[in-house]
Amino acid sequence: MAVKSLDLEKIQSTTGNIYEGIVILSKRARQIAAQEKMELDEKLKYFEGFEEEEEYTFNEEQERITKEYEARPHPTQRAVNELIEEKIYYRGTENDEENS
Repeated sequence: MAVKSLDLEKIQSTTGNIYEGIVILSKRARQIAAQEKMELDEKLKYFEGFEEEEEYTFNEEQERITKEYEARPHPTQRAVNELIEEKIYYRGTENDEENS
């Protein structure tokens, strides 16, 4: 994965605060990673319990599925793109503090 520079002003203009933007990105990246891990585990779970005589074809299929997930963009990059394109919904804590 190549290192890419990130325009922090875009993040700040989207969220109003650079630090909130970073926290939002972090949480969204963790959500994406957890979802992908669950999907991958579910797909690989199918191959558990098969007999060893068919092992070669199942190993190829497992490898294909794993490579498919590895080829996807990193969860952090996807979170950045979602934030910049304003596809992430988030709530600020300002209203919660005023109501307390």
